[in-house]
Amino acid sequence: MTNIIVIVGPGRLGRSAAKILEQNGHQSILIGHGESIPPAEVTWLTVPDRAIEAAAKAVPVGGIVLHASGAHTTEPLRPHSPAGSLHPLMTFPGPEMGLPDEPVIPAAVSGDPEAIVAARTLSGMLGFSAFEVPGDRALYHAAAVTSGNFASLLMMEAARMLTAAGVPEEQARPLLAPLAIASIKSAAAHGSSALTGPIARGDENVIAAHTAALNTMDPNLAVLYQTLAEATRRIKR
Repeated sequence: MTNIIVIVGPGRLGRSAAKILEQNGHQSILIGHGESIPPAEVTWLTVPDRAIEAAAKAVPVGGIVLHASGAHTTEPLRPHSPAGSLHPLMTFPGPEMGLPDEPVIPAAVSGDPEAIVAARTLSGMLGFSAFEVPGDRALYHAAAVTSGNFASLLMMEAARMLTAAGVPEEQARPLLAPLAIASIKSAAAHGSSALTGPIARGDENVIAAHTAALNTMDPNLAVLYQTLAEATRRIKR
């Protein structure tokens, strides 16, 4: 049984993790679809959620098996024991596009006690900062999707609005990015007190003008804006 980390799944995360381990002086074996999985002390499944159960069945028994899913418990890994999860709370576009350069990358760990120890160790090898999620995995993953995917969606939709206002499309996202990043950093540090803008000030006439303009541009955007505006009002009450 090898003590080299075996990573099953050469997707964006798997390829990135293998590259990071290499850069940090650690050995790993990256296993692709259909390839035989060698016995290992730690096997990390970085396959899509739908493929976890099938991948786990192909892992030789005897070592610690982890998955990289934010949404799932250890159930798809059974009967492997110890079993757990290591889910980086970060987006990975793939090493060809670049590795994350954030100074701290949180990584959620959970599972059997021995698997949590292994996940923390692997997290340290990758340079991640491990934290435990003992509660509802669906709530944890919903938080990750909301802060990651939805933040990206809002940037793209805001860029559409700016382009409709006459700013060249290729400039829209770069122009909005500093504001978005500063706002997120402020919210992370100060919570709801960091909210600024017309909703926080109660300038409802401005909000009405926004909604009317968006309704003309794209009624779906107007609905999205109104939903977010109401959510902001609830937080500020």
